[in-house]
This record gives sequence, C-alpha cells and structure tokens, in this order.
Amino acid sequence: MKIRRAKREDVADIVAMLADDQLGQQREDFRIPLPNAYYIAFEKIKADPNQELIVLVDEANSIVGTLQLSFIPYLTYQGGIRAQIEQVRIHKNHRGKGLGKFLFEWAIHSAREKGAHVVQLTTDKKRPDALRFYENLGFKASHEGMKHHL
Repeated sequence: MKIRRAKREDVADIVAMLADDQLGQQREDFRIPLPNAYYIAFEKIKADPNQELIVLVDEANSIVGTLQLSFIPYLTYQGGIRAQIEQVRIHKNHRGKGLGKFLFEWAIHSAREKGAHVVQLTTDKKRPDALRFYENLGFKASHEGMKHHL
C-alpha cells in the first residue's frame, strides 16, 4: 500500500467512497459525469498549503482509501497548529484489514512533523463503529461538538 496526494483524476473514486454509505448517500451527488462542484472543491484544496487530500492505493494502483488532513493555525496554545482529520473512507471491499489504522498513523505522523500539538476529528453519532475505531486509536471524546448547518 502507498499513500500519496490526491490528483484531479482521483476525484470520482474519492466521491464514490464518500457516497457509499447511508449518510453519504444523503449528502453526496455521485454520478458520472461527476458534478463540477467536486472538481472546483478539489482545486481549492490543492491550492491551499494547509490542506492535504490523500489517497491510499494498492499494488494495482487502485484507490482503496482516502482522508483529508487540515492544518489550522490559531493564537491559542501560543500560536499552535491544530490538525483536523476529515472524510475518512476505506473502500468497502478493503475494510477490516488494518488500512484505516495505517491511514491514521500516517496522518498523526504528518501532523507531528508539521508541528501540530493536537489531532482532532469529528464523527457522526450515527456511526458507532467509527467512534469505537477512533477510541481504539487513542482519540478521546474530550469536547462536545456542535454544528449549525447553513
């Protein structure tokens, strides 16, 4: 397995994984051709030095996982950097093989190398398996998150 930055030609495979569960089906618009909004978002992510959209590829160079790692500079913690992990997905045919753990180990290592003092994530309360997975990786539910959808 190899981790690399996502390329424009990877966007459809990434969106397919994002849409391939009950919650993703409600919020993603996966169809071919893929709506242009996804490519516009990809270009914005690619241009932002604080964003890393990565893919995990197998020996056949097929995408089997993805995550986005964001670095958030802020004033607290004496001008610290917070790393945020988002849109974690492992292709359904490759789950249960340790690939998610592999991705997270990469993300935590990358955050440490960039000088982040904390790695954080959110997970939907409707995903109890994901919550257990994150807890097994050492993440703690230390804060209560809130959202206001616009």
